[in-house]
This record gives sequence, C-alpha cells and structure tokens, in this order.
Amino acid sequence: MTMNSSRPYIIRALYDWILENECTPYILVDAFGEGVEVPQDHVKDGQIILNISPKAVQSASISNDAVEFNGRFGGIPKRVLVPIKYILGIYAKENGQGMIFESDELPDPPNPPEEPLNFRKKGSLDKRSAKPSLKIVK
Repeated sequence: MTMNSSRPYIIRALYDWILENECTPYILVDAFGEGVEVPQDHVKDGQIILNISPKAVQSASISNDAVEFNGRFGGIPKRVLVPIKYILGIYAKENGQGMIFESDELPDPPNPPEEPLNFRKKGSLDKRSAKPSLKIVK
C-alpha cells in the first residue's frame, strides 16, 4: 500500500513545536526546484534559508503540497511558494534543533518481506541457532 509523504506532517509538527518553545522556525529550501518561487537575490549555493515565523510572514500556509506565504525581502513584498519536496529541513534559529530531510530522489525502498525478519514460526529454528555459540574458556 502506497502512503502519502510524511514530510508535510513532520514540517507542521516541528513548526508548532518550535513556536511553542518560543523559537524562530527556519526552513532550508532547494531554491532551484521546479515550482519554487523565492527571491533569487538571497540564494546561496542553490539554497535559501527562510524565516517562517508568524512575526516575519503573512498569510502562511503549510499544506500537504507546499509552504506558501507573503514576506518582505529588502523591504520589497514577495509571494513565496515552496513545494514540500524542496524543503530540505526545518529548524529553530536559536539552537538548531529540528530536522534535515533525505532527498526525495532516493530510490524506492525494497518491498517488505512477506513476514518480519525477526519472526520465526514455532519449530522453525535450525540446529545452528538452537545451540549456544559461546564457549567457556579456562
């Protein structure tokens, strides 16, 4: 069964957690991702760090698809749109606590085994696993 990405849920939870701890939530963004709308003047090494605290932005929304808000950059109002898959991390400015995400470009994980690897049916132990492997040395 294919599940939706957990990234937007984690971002929302960490955003709330950072705010509840009276810290400033920052997101690290891949500025050149498809559909990313950020002020290019502030991009460094293909990435941009954005303050998404309620004091810094207006009309903020963290949906399952994107983070979107209105902000001011150098006094100039700008609409910012970042598709969720291009958010590389979210953390607190004050102490760096948060999470950096793995790339969505990673290959799909292998299909899970039919039964968990640590599960054994009753009576299925072989001779090697039934005997202790440690020896007493005098």
